[in-house]
Amino acid sequence: MLLARVIGTVVATRKDPRLEGKKLLVVRLVNPQGQEESGYLIAVDTVGAGFRETVLIVQGSSARMADELKDRPVDAAIVGIVDTVQVDPPEGRGRAS
Repeated sequence: MLLARVIGTVVATRKDPRLEGKKLLVVRLVNPQGQEESGYLIAVDTVGAGFRETVLIVQGSSARMADELKDRPVDAAIVGIVDTVQVDPPEGRGRAS
């Protein structure tokens, strides 16, 4: 899974019929601290994500396992909206002695 932030939408009036009714969002990858990284993806939204929300992305065959995406031409899907991310500091760093 990848962390990303929703930064836009894609409108496609002509597309594969199996994508009809699916919301396509532009997302930018972020690190656990929320800082943007290089790379953009177009992902099918399965959870009702909104602009600037941090989301969980799955790709490849995992994306096609998301709700209502089986047998659809999808390579990236938003499967969660992130509330918080906690990363523990490496052993011996960031702790008071």
